[in-house]
Amino acid sequence: MTSILAPFLSPEGFAPPRHRDLARELHLALEVPSAVVHQVRRGRADLDGDGTPVVLVPGFLAGDWSLRLLATELRGHGYRTHRAGIRSNVRCTNDAAHVLEQRVEEIVERDGQKVRIVGHSLGGMLGRAVAVRRPDLVAGVVTIGSPLMSVGAAHPVLLGAASLLVQLSRAGLPGLLSEDCVAGECARHTWDELHQPLAEGVHFACLWSRWDGLVDPRACVHPEGRAIEVSASHCGMAISPSVHERVLAELLRQRRETGRRAA
Repeated sequence: MTSILAPFLSPEGFAPPRHRDLARELHLALEVPSAVVHQVRRGRADLDGDGTPVVLVPGFLAGDWSLRLLATELRGHGYRTHRAGIRSNVRCTNDAAHVLEQRVEEIVERDGQKVRIVGHSLGGMLGRAVAVRRPDLVAGVVTIGSPLMSVGAAHPVLLGAASLLVQLSRAGLPGLLSEDCVAGECARHTWDELHQPLAEGVHFACLWSRWDGLVDPRACVHPEGRAIEVSASHCGMAISPSVHERVLAELLRQRRETGRRAA
C-alpha cells in the first residue's frame, strides 16, 4: 500500500503499525461508553476559556461530527468553538488547508481575535499548515495523534483507504485525494509547508499515545512542539475525556503564556 506515497512521505526512523496493532483500536468499545457517561455526569465547569475561539478540525475520513464531544467539553469550559466545515476529510490536503484558512479568516474577522486550532490526526496536520501560512490568524495549534513526521507511518488500512480515493479520483470523481496529493508536486508542497517553522508566538503542542493502533506514535511528536502523552486509541483520542482534559489544560497554558508575553 505504501507504493502510492512518494518516498519523502515515509522518512527513515518510522514504521506503520502492524496488522495486529489494529486490535488496539478495539479499546474504542470502552472509550465510547466512558465518554457518554462523562457527558451525562459532567457538572458545572470553571469558565476558564474566557470566550477564546477554537477551531476543531477532524481527521482523515471523518467530519465535524467526530469532534462533537470535544466541542461540548470546550464550550462547557467557556471556549467558543467553531467547526471546520468538513463533512468528510477526503479531499486534496492542500485544497483542504486552503479552505480551512478561509474559514479561520472568517472567524477572526467576526470574533476580532486570533483562533487556536485543535486537530485530530490529519486535521492537526491541516491546522499546523494554516498556522504556518497565517500566523496573523492563529495563536496556537494542538495536534492529536497527527503523523506530522511521517505520513507513511500509518496503518495499511488507512493507506488502503487513501489508495481507494486515488483510484476513484483517477476514475473521474471530483473533490477527492488524487495521485498528485500523495506522490506529486501537491504532496511535496504540503510536506514542505508542514515542516516549516512556526512564527514566534504561535504555540504548538502535539498529543500522542503509545496505544495508537493506526499511526506510529513516534511520528506524532514534532521536534518543535510540546509533546504530551495521553492514553487512548487513535480513534478514541477524539472522544476520550482524559484526552479532552489534556487539550483543555494545554489551551489554558497557551492563553496564560500569551498573556504573560503581552504584559
